Order: sequence, then structure tokens, then C-alpha cells
Amino acid sequence: MDLTLEVIPVPVSDTDAAKAFYADKLGFTVDMDIRMSDSVRFVQLTPPGSACSIHIGDGTTVMEPGSVKGLILCVESAADARAALSEKGVELSEIEEQPWGRHVYFSDPDGNTWTLQESFARNERRATENAASA
Repeated sequence: MDLTLEVIPVPVSDTDAAKAFYADKLGFTVDMDIRMSDSVRFVQLTPPGSACSIHIGDGTTVMEPGSVKGLILCVESAADARAALSEKGVELSEIEEQPWGRHVYFSDPDGNTWTLQESFARNERRATENAASA
């Protein structure tokens, strides 16, 4: 039996502002934007290269806007990702060096927090796999 995590709710106070942040600044693809009633709007967005999406909207969660903390986006290079997102106007932390990788932190307009994670082990594994298949 497969149990795939594919959609994570992210509570926001202004759906249009959040959609613009995720789509325009972070480059997420807007998979759907459906108004189901006057009080319910469902917007699903997917980060580039990801099999897991987020959903935001009106009337889709009881969580408080800004209450999701610590979502992680995996990147090949924290420095490159930081530079690209900074260029689009995202406010980011400096790169934090850890023994296992590098992290950069940011928040969406409501204060939901995210980490860009560069994993040394993941990058080493990919390099080994690429060398073996070459």
C-alpha cells in the first residue's frame, strides 16, 4: 500500500496575496483555483520539481494564518536558491551552515515559515548516481 503525501494545507489570511507570493515570487505552479461557494475557495500550488503541493484558500482550514512552521523545500544549492528568490523580492535569512547541509529561512506574508535546505548527503548521492549512469 502506497501512502503518498501530496498536498499540505497552508493557512493564509488573504488568498490573492498568498497566491501571488507563491506563484510570482517562489515560482510555484498554480494547479487549480476553484471557488466552490461564497465562503470556500481552494487554490493548489506546486513547487517546481515537487510531487507535493500546498493548498491555500478561503474556508479550507481551521488553522490560524501563519501557524504552519518549518516547511522545507529541498534545493541543490542554498546559495543559488537564495540569490534567485532574493532577486524576486523574497526576504531571506543569510545561509546557515550545518554539518549536514546549508539552510536559508523565509516566511510567507502571513508568517508561515519555510526552509530552503541544501543536503550534502543528497547532493553526494545524486553525484554518485549520475557518475554511475554516465
